[in-house]
Amino acid sequence: SAAQELEIPYLAICPISIDPARQTFIFAIPQPVPIMVQGVVEHMKVQGIRTVGFIGFADPWGELNYRAMSEAGARSGIRVVASERYGRADTSVAGQTLKILAARPDAVFIGAAGTPGVLPQLALRERGFTGPVYQTHGVVNQDFLRVGGRGVEGAIAPTGPLVVVEQLPADHPMKATGMAFIARYEAQYGAGTRNAFAGYAYDADLVLLAAMRGVQGQAKPGSPSYRQALRQAIESVHEIAGTHGVYTMGPADHYGTDQRARVMVQVASGQWQLVP
Repeated sequence: SAAQELEIPYLAICPISIDPARQTFIFAIPQPVPIMVQGVVEHMKVQGIRTVGFIGFADPWGELNYRAMSEAGARSGIRVVASERYGRADTSVAGQTLKILAARPDAVFIGAAGTPGVLPQLALRERGFTGPVYQTHGVVNQDFLRVGGRGVEGAIAPTGPLVVVEQLPADHPMKATGMAFIARYEAQYGAGTRNAFAGYAYDADLVLLAAMRGVQGQAKPGSPSYRQALRQAIESVHEIAGTHGVYTMGPADHYGTDQRARVMVQVASGQWQLVP
């Protein structure tokens, strides 16, 4: 990447895959896919689910979620019995849905993002599938609810705590930061305008500001030595409470989040509701 070649610290606010050994200047604020999918698997295990069908995007996002589901599921005794793909712009997944139903899974996991995640769920329900349907954290927004309507009732997904911050217990580590952020953000942009990416951008600022305070006065801002010092300072941030997670970076961890950055939600009466 340009950031790595120019040795400029870069904090991504969209999910990406990072190899810290090679991408020493690249960091990601969103929760890594394996952490989020692990929440899906843990929920499945509690529900007694043993087999799952997968349908996801025919792109890296779909593959990331399929791989995470397969690996985490295998560790928990949950087997993927069908795997199908579709394009983000597709208007039908009839064939893929029939193949999944033929495998008779206990549940289905949809590896999609945004409103295209609605399509497989509607197709499954229209063809009589009554088991649990799980989605990725990429669909947890108001547009998914608006487009899906009653067809996405019951959908279960992992998400960052910001999305349901009012529903979090008072002692949750992201409660105070999230509530303060929502108050400021929605005062500026209107009630209900919150979204995961606004929170990621805010958390990136928190991490960056903490790192900048650590290198203040060490070198001239913008110089190669300053950029190197800033990169090392980002790797050294510890327990920075944001809206999505508590960030502790390290040389081998350029995501910085753990299971505290994940909650499970379910669509109930047209709203995202926290799953206790």
